[in-house]
Formats: sequence, structure tokens, C-alpha cells
Amino acid sequence: MTVRLAQERDLPAILAIYDHARRFMAENGNPTQWGSTYPAADLLREDIHGRHLYVIGDGQTIRGVFSFLIGPDPTYTVIEDGAWHADRLYGTIHRIAGDGSGGIFDACLKFCKEKCDYLRIDTHENNKVMQHVVTKNGFRRCGIIYTDNGSPRIAFDLI
Repeated sequence: MTVRLAQERDLPAILAIYDHARRFMAENGNPTQWGSTYPAADLLREDIHGRHLYVIGDGQTIRGVFSFLIGPDPTYTVIEDGAWHADRLYGTIHRIAGDGSGGIFDACLKFCKEKCDYLRIDTHENNKVMQHVVTKNGFRRCGIIYTDNGSPRIAFDLI
């Protein structure tokens, strides 16, 4: 699997992956984290133009997508019921999703670790699948953060 910056022409495949991910989450006890429309195409275009949306593929086929930013994330400024394990420069993984073919998180994590040695990620309390994946890969629970709309998320980090 290879990782590269997403481009505008990738948008139809990216939207299809997020559609698949929303259905998967709903079928696995997590229907509210992304609802039926998140992330919107406009947000994804902003990510593409900001050069922090990445696609994961095998050859010509896009299999996964994620956003990755290095530097402070405003939603991580306040953490409740715990604390971050370090106070230094970090990279944040957001909106990771795959087409169901597997290996997406591993490819994403390998890529992000090469860019930054301290990573953060968060997920909805009902997203048991993602909680399992992140802890299986060495992330430790840190506490609760709140998204821009005030929704709580379980926050994890990896050093």
C-alpha cells in the first residue's frame, strides 16, 4: 500500500470510501459519529487544498483516506478525565476510513510515524472497532476531548 497526497480528481473515490465507512459504523453500533453526511465534500476540498488529506492505494485503486496534520489541534487544547502523555509537537490523525479491504490503518500509521514520532487520535465512545484498532497498535487512552460541535471523543496518543 502506498500513501500520497489526495487530489481533486480523487474526490469521487474518497466520497465513496466515506460512504462505505458511515454504513460500516452504523452497522456496528456507531450510527451517530459521522451521521449520514460527514465529512462533507467542501471539508474534504479544504483538506486537499491544505495538503493534509492523504489517500492509501494499491496501484491505481484508492483503498483508504485520512487527514494528517502536524502541530497543535485546537480540539486537543482541553482534555478532561486524564492527560496527554507528552507536551510537545505532535501529529494528529483524523477521519481515517477504508473500503473494507484491510491494511488501511497499518499503512496510515507507518506513514505518520515516519513524519512525526508523537501521534494523537480520537474516536467516538461508540466506535468500539476503532478503539480496538488504536489500542492494538500501541495508542494509550488519555482522556476526553470535545470536537468543534461540542461532541465528546475518547483521545489517545502514541509515543
